[in-house]
Amino acid sequence: MIDAITTSVLSTGVFAVAAFYLIKRFAPDGRQEFNRYHAYYAASATLFGGFFLFFIIVALKALMPSYHRLFDILNFFAPLAAAAAVCHSRRLLAEKKRARYGFEKLAMLLLQLSACLAILITGGIVVSVAAESYRFFTLIPVNDFLFGMEWSPQIAIRENQAGASGSFGLVPVMAGTFLITVIAMLFAAPIGLASAVYLSEFADAKFRARVKPVIELLAGVPTVVYGFFAVVTLSPILRALGASIGVNIVGESALVAGIVMGVMLIPFITSLSEDALFAVPISLRQGALALGATRYEVAAQVIFPAALSGIVAGLLLAVSRAVGETMIVVMAAGISANLTINPLEAVTTVTVQIVSLLTGDQAFDDPKTLAAFALGLSLLLITLALNGAAMLAVRRFREHYE
Repeated sequence: MIDAITTSVLSTGVFAVAAFYLIKRFAPDGRQEFNRYHAYYAASATLFGGFFLFFIIVALKALMPSYHRLFDILNFFAPLAAAAAVCHSRRLLAEKKRARYGFEKLAMLLLQLSACLAILITGGIVVSVAAESYRFFTLIPVNDFLFGMEWSPQIAIRENQAGASGSFGLVPVMAGTFLITVIAMLFAAPIGLASAVYLSEFADAKFRARVKPVIELLAGVPTVVYGFFAVVTLSPILRALGASIGVNIVGESALVAGIVMGVMLIPFITSLSEDALFAVPISLRQGALALGATRYEVAAQVIFPAALSGIVAGLLLAVSRAVGETMIVVMAAGISANLTINPLEAVTTVTVQIVSLLTGDQAFDDPKTLAAFALGLSLLLITLALNGAAMLAVRRFREHYE
């Protein structure tokens, strides 16, 4: 059975399509060009009027669930608002008034609402995470969380639970996050930058046109595929190599996760860096070559410094992606929170702990669950700092050309 909400949405869409074709058909003297903006205005006004009223009713229904039957009835007013918009568009057409201004005004209003909605969603996420983090910090001291050297949230702490214990130190989790990220960047950055320089400065146009789409396609491979590769292929190889030289490498280690994460980041870094290098004006290349520089000297001493802002921004964005990665770490590094800088041992990251803490039937008044929001807030601040550093790097190293 189709409910009131589905009926309202479908009928509003039908009204919009009907408005577009009906208004186009009633063009004066058969001049379709005159009627183009009237048809666009009719369709957009229909959708805007209907869905605006629809979202208001849905919001009120969520805030006052006891009156849901009344709001189900009010849902049918959304198609009526759409029909009113159709009649208004038809009247403008009959009076031969211009609809272009009205259409552009609606388009501008829609863009402004979209921008405001994105900001509101982001603000809502930040506020919700911060609010739950505040609840966590009312149970666990901030200093214990930020400077604690042990992470063991398996035993939850309650205010009314005597004798309970648990450790919520952020340092081991953050250390594992940074260790894997550093290994990944040490592996991915040189290969990605070298590939970008080759594609931009040394490869011919046909080779670049064929390879660049493949690289961008690799950037979209699901991370679970990389995790499967780490468990099935890379981990046994590294264990065998370590055994051959007398080094014990556990199956789940920071080294395995870092290398595989680096493989994941190579297409990302290559694509962003190649775009930055390729955007450098060709006049710089021609001028350097005219002065007698070799292609290698042009690439290393002219093009690379000119594109440094875009390259640094791409590297920092890659770091942000590595910090937020989850699946590869779960499959390749495990969930053990060890405070170590040894890449051959198992570690964990912030995102892995967030997933493990929120998995299953958990009570949201328990510090074990609230700790996930504190971790999320920490990760949010770190990512924000990295993005801010990327913006500063772009401004600091940006080159302006006439």
